[in-house]
Amino acid sequence: MQEDSSISLSGIFGGLFDGLWWLVHNIGMAFYNFGYAVSHPQLWLDWSDKQSVMRFVYYGASVEFFFVAFTSFLVLTAIGLYYRGFMWGMVRGLEGFANTLGRFFAWAGLLMVIQQIIIVFIQRVFARPDMSFGFGIPLQMDISWFAEELKLYNALVVCLCATYTFVQGGHVRVDLVYAGVSYRTKKVIDMTGSLIFMMPTAVLIWLYGWFFLWRHLIVPNPSASDTLERLLNKSRALRWNVETIGFSPNGFNGYFLFKILLVSFAGMVFLHAIAFFYRSFLECVEGQGSEGKYLDKDSLGEGEEAYEGAH
Repeated sequence: MQEDSSISLSGIFGGLFDGLWWLVHNIGMAFYNFGYAVSHPQLWLDWSDKQSVMRFVYYGASVEFFFVAFTSFLVLTAIGLYYRGFMWGMVRGLEGFANTLGRFFAWAGLLMVIQQIIIVFIQRVFARPDMSFGFGIPLQMDISWFAEELKLYNALVVCLCATYTFVQGGHVRVDLVYAGVSYRTKKVIDMTGSLIFMMPTAVLIWLYGWFFLWRHLIVPNPSASDTLERLLNKSRALRWNVETIGFSPNGFNGYFLFKILLVSFAGMVFLHAIAFFYRSFLECVEGQGSEGKYLDKDSLGEGEEAYEGAH
C-alpha cells in the first residue's frame, strides 16, 4: 500500500516537473523563434512561394506563436513593473488603438442605415432589380447583393468596435458582488477577469477562427492537427480558392471577410485584455486618485452630462 502511494506521488511530481520544464523551454525558445522569424521574413511572407503560405498558416495558430505572444507579455509586464510610466504608455497606446479603430468603423452603422434606405427606395419607387455605385467603372450588382452586404457593416461594428466600447464603458455588466466591494477589491476582480476570462477566450476564438478562415481561402484545407511537415507536403497541391458563394444566387459573395473580422476581433480583445489588466493594476497600486487616468472617453458635449455613459 505504501509502495503504491510512493509511486503515485512520484508520478505526480514527475508530471509537474515535465510540465514546468515544457513551459520554461517554450518561453526560452520564444526568443529564438521570434528572432528567426524577424530575420527570415521570406520564409513566411513571400506568398509567391506555396511553402511560405503554408508556414504562415501553421505559425499563425501554433504553440510557437502563442509563446512568442505570452513571453512578450511577460517581458513587457516586467519592464512596466520597473518603469511604471512605460506601463501607462502601453495602456494609453492600446486604448488609443481601440478608440481610433472603433471611432472610424462606427461610421459603418451610418452607412448601413443609408444603404438600407436607398435599397427600399430603389425597390419601391423605381422597381429596379439592380443598383450601381461609383464613378467611371461603377459597382453594379443585383439589389439582393447590396441587401446582404448590410451584414458586413454590422459585422464591422461588432468586431472592430467591441474594444472601443469597452474603453468607453458601454458594455452591459452583470453585477453580483462588484458594486458592494472595496476599491482595491474591484481592481483585483478586474485583473482576474482579464487574465482568466478575456485572454483565454480571445485565444480560443483565435485558434478556431484562424483555421476556419484559411479553410475558406485555400485548398487543400489546412487543419489544426496538421504538423508543419504535413502542411509543407500539402503545399505541392496548394491553390487559392477564396470563398465566393452567397446565400442566394445573386447575393453577397464576400463571406470570407467575416472570417477575417472574426480573427481581427480575437486579436483586438487579447490586446485590450492586456491594456485592461495593466490599467487595473496601476489603478490598484496608485490608489483611487488614479482611476480613469489618461482615459479618453467620448463626450456628448456641454449640457448632455446626464446622458454620459448611457450611449
